[in-house]
Amino acid sequence: MKEKVLLVDDDVELVEMVGDYLTQEGFEVTIVHDGESGVREALSGQYAIAVVDVMMPGISGIEALRQIRLTSTLPVIMLTARGDDTDRIVGLELGADDYVPKPCTPRELTARIRAILKRVGGNHAEVAGVINAGQLKVWPEKRKVEWGGRQVELTSTEFNLLEMLASHIGQVVSKDDLSKQALGRPLLRFDRSIDVHMSSIRQKLGALPDGRSCIQTVVRKGYMLVKE
Repeated sequence: MKEKVLLVDDDVELVEMVGDYLTQEGFEVTIVHDGESGVREALSGQYAIAVVDVMMPGISGIEALRQIRLTSTLPVIMLTARGDDTDRIVGLELGADDYVPKPCTPRELTARIRAILKRVGGNHAEVAGVINAGQLKVWPEKRKVEWGGRQVELTSTEFNLLEMLASHIGQVVSKDDLSKQALGRPLLRFDRSIDVHMSSIRQKLGALPDGRSCIQTVVRKGYMLVKE
């Protein structure tokens, strides 16, 4: 069955070009040109991933993402203006899985889509059962997380990051390794994506009994999931 991709962008020429390329690459594509339609389609439950432009008529891509994240963990890639760090960071904070600066090539965007989908539906057969890390429990095959018995809703990228840390509990994992595993790309210079995702994960998990976060930053090295 073909994986369905939703493209939400008012740049008609760009999305038609990207849509044609994705179709040739074996995807089924739906295109809409405004945020309201994008939200409605994204919440229909029929798509594997959505690509949403930040700047659109009506509600912005940022607002569309906010509305999607109220009820859905559908993977979302944001299209942002090159060099616009504010929209990029806000999008990540609201739960975007990754971003692609515009202008971009259909090939680049398709590679990002494949990377996210590969990690969402990746084969975790080599991981048996549940990863236990104190209050944290991670079920790789079910892509399920619990903290202190409470189920935690994570985006696909957040889950990938937390799973990698849980698999290496007590060990420092570099930002570059985290980016390659969770985003499917090497960490870019001045890229704060991993930091923003980690901040979101920390907020969703809550603190240890002593008030610390279970995810510790190791300066100039990376992140570590601490043993309780």
